[in-house]
This record gives sequence, structure tokens and C-alpha cells, in this order.
Amino acid sequence: MKVVLFCGGLGTRLREYSDTIPKPLVPIGDRPIIWHLMRYYAHYGHTEFILCLGYQGILIKEYFLNYKEWASNDFRMRARDEEIEFFSTDLDDWDITFVDTGATSNIGERLTAVRHLLGDDEVFLANYADGLTDLALDDHIERFRVSDAIATFVSVRPPQSFHTIQAGGDGRVVAIRDAQSSDIWINGGFFVLRREIFEHMRPGDELVEAPFERLIERHALATRRHEGFWACMDTFKDKRMFDAMHESGTRVWEVWNHHPEVTPAPVDPLTGDLGV
Repeated sequence: MKVVLFCGGLGTRLREYSDTIPKPLVPIGDRPIIWHLMRYYAHYGHTEFILCLGYQGILIKEYFLNYKEWASNDFRMRARDEEIEFFSTDLDDWDITFVDTGATSNIGERLTAVRHLLGDDEVFLANYADGLTDLALDDHIERFRVSDAIATFVSVRPPQSFHTIQAGGDGRVVAIRDAQSSDIWINGGFFVLRREIFEHMRPGDELVEAPFERLIERHALATRRHEGFWACMDTFKDKRMFDAMHESGTRVWEVWNHHPEVTPAPVDPLTGDLGV
């Protein structure tokens, strides 16, 4: 199943990095967040990626064109014949399509720009490319398949603590509640979409605005509430949180490490190419 990743945003709330690199390349440990997300999808067998590029998209192209698998994977090297054997590999079976979808395009416009690359797929996946989760993706997809919905997404509780205010008509506060303890859910992305979604989109539409409103009118939009881990790389505070989790080993989004597999593969130590 193809995975459309929206990689073109400016990331203005992450200025510490967005002035030099696009948000999908902000690192967590040895790899950028987009790698962690793609590794998540690949774990569930979805290795055909369509990257909708925009702001500094050339840097994302360069990252994958110059990809060094040995940089973050354990391996054994036999110096006498200059051969490396990986204990695990990641993107050797990934199929990545890079598409410039405009520097200022919204999500709906980016999706429309790659419609022709979806082939005959009836169902496809999409993501904002800045969030990670431990969601059981197979179950998420299967629930959608057996429904009559045209689109679904994951809803999550607000990751940051803030207070909701209830006030009367005179401006007097009636109640103050912590949002995380209230029944408030937000859009966490991790979309599953049918091709029919394009029938409900108009030129210039932002995906989750007018098109989703049209689906709501038809009772064709669904969501799944996820109580587990979800977080996005939105601010420098989020970056520090991801780094702390990575360094402490509490990388709950690394579902691929729950059942590690050993698949040695030879590699050229000079070029980083597999299959030597």
C-alpha cells in the first residue's frame, strides 16, 4: 500500500532547525524523524513512499541519495576483503518517489499533485511526516477496510497540558479544566484514504477542511481514538522530548524493535551500497 508523506511545510514553530533544514529532517538520534516514520510504515509492509516536497525539498533528496546505512546499524566488517555484514537493514527494499509539490501548497494541493502516482490502489495511506506513534497500523487499516468510510485518521489527546475555559455570557469564568483530563481529542494524522476522496476535493482545498466537511455531511469520515503513544515534532520542546526518549531507550515508536530480526547483508564499505 502506498504511503504519501507531506514533507513541504515551513516548520515555523521549530525555528531552531527550520532555518537550515526542513522539519522532516530534524534528527532523533542518528536519523531524522521522517526516517523513523518510514521505518514504522515499513515494519507493517508498506515500503512504497511518495514524498510531497516543498520547502528545502532538495535537502530531503540529498539525504536519501547519500544515505549511509552503516551510520546507525550494527555491522561486522572483515578487513581482509573489505566486506561488511549488517545485523539489520532498513531501506534496502524501500521504493521512494520524490515530487516537488510547491513551496507554499497546502496539504490538499500536495495530495492532488501526486494523485497520478497512486496507480490503481483503491486504498492508500498519508501522513504529515512530523509525528510518531506506537499505533497498531494493521488493525487501524483493517477497521477502515471493513467500514464504508472514505477517510479515517487517528485522534489523540493533546500532547501538551493546557486549560480549557468555560465562561458565561457576562464573561465570568464558570469552570477551568485541564485539557488532558477532559474529553478533548485532536487530529493526529495517520490517514487511511480511499481514492474516492478526490471526488470530494476542489482546487485549492485544504484536505481536513472543506473535503472533510463534505465527508461529514455524508457520514463518510471516521476516526480512531488512540490512547497509546503519539507525539509530533512541532516545537523545540518536542525535539527535546524525542531526544530524551531516544537517549533513555524508551523509544516506544520503534515498533520494529519489538521483534528484532537478524538479516545480514553485504555492503561496500566505501560507497555504502548493498549487494556487493
